[in-house]
Amino acid sequence: MVMINLVIDGRKVSAPAGSTVLQAAKLANIKIPTLCDHPALGSIGACRMCLVEIKGQRTLQPACTFPITEGAEVQTHSPTVVEARRFVLELLLSDHPLDCMTCDSTGSCELQDLMYEYGVKQTRFPGEQHAYAVDDPNPFYQRDYNKCILCRRCVRACQEINGVEAIGMVWRGFRSKPGTAFDGNMEDSPCEFCGMCVEICPTGALLPKQALGQGRPWQLSKTRTTCPYCGVGCQLELYTRDNRLVKATSHWGVPPNYGSTCVKGRFGLDFVNHPDRLTQPLIRKDGKLVPATWDEALDLVASKLVETKQKHGGDAIGVLSSAKCTNEENYILQKFARAVLETNNVDHCARL
Repeated sequence: MVMINLVIDGRKVSAPAGSTVLQAAKLANIKIPTLCDHPALGSIGACRMCLVEIKGQRTLQPACTFPITEGAEVQTHSPTVVEARRFVLELLLSDHPLDCMTCDSTGSCELQDLMYEYGVKQTRFPGEQHAYAVDDPNPFYQRDYNKCILCRRCVRACQEINGVEAIGMVWRGFRSKPGTAFDGNMEDSPCEFCGMCVEICPTGALLPKQALGQGRPWQLSKTRTTCPYCGVGCQLELYTRDNRLVKATSHWGVPPNYGSTCVKGRFGLDFVNHPDRLTQPLIRKDGKLVPATWDEALDLVASKLVETKQKHGGDAIGVLSSAKCTNEENYILQKFARAVLETNNVDHCARL
């Protein structure tokens, strides 16, 4: 591998040939702020927050797209660079709602974090602001384009990660925004509601509806888990408050899903909060289902299986497995059916 040597903020850094300044800085643990950049996406230099000063260049350059060269000297936080970033933030603030105190994204908003870091409290550029209605009827996530900063993360995620291309940039100039064909509702588009756009949005423009008003980030507990919906084993992070599920998000960078989920994994786990969810076994006594212990329930099932097999043979029994079991659990169940119950009547609910 050919390595390129350069200097970033006075430090000697080596990075593979073809790397960008931003990638080289990350290898050296040098922070360069970004809004449009994401490790899972290609770089487009849309937000201009990663501007850096490079010796020999007439103007500031976006670190996310500028390739490194041998002997390059880069300044990531010179006075000129800091002033340029403050200028970019002021431009974004000129068309952004100032409702951080009530926004559900407060505490996890990347734009808010940068405003705080660079001390931007107001803008010098008052003018026309968007006033989009927040009324998309889809049941899964809220689209508030008043908070969109046109970073195009959502568009690129839909194209580059999922390959669906349900959304793109619509209109032109001041009216530009991410949207579906003919700027319609998400329900009428090819959207699969995987929620990748929600996951990757740096502001509060896209938020899961089930989590709205359910708690601030610092009020939620995070638990890594495996999605229960099928045997793939996608890794998720569940956010809970007072022992109630608030939302599910991706766990990036680990197999098998590497951050991707389906609509069920991201938006379909609210069944755990349903009041009718069974939390203990029930057995039928005198025609009524009554609570029982696990020992009572398993003893009853075992006795009925033995009785049925002795009276009618193994083929009188059928076993239906579940997509919410792991591959290992499904394997054990079919092995039990064939080796113990002596039946090949095994099926799976995911086939239906």
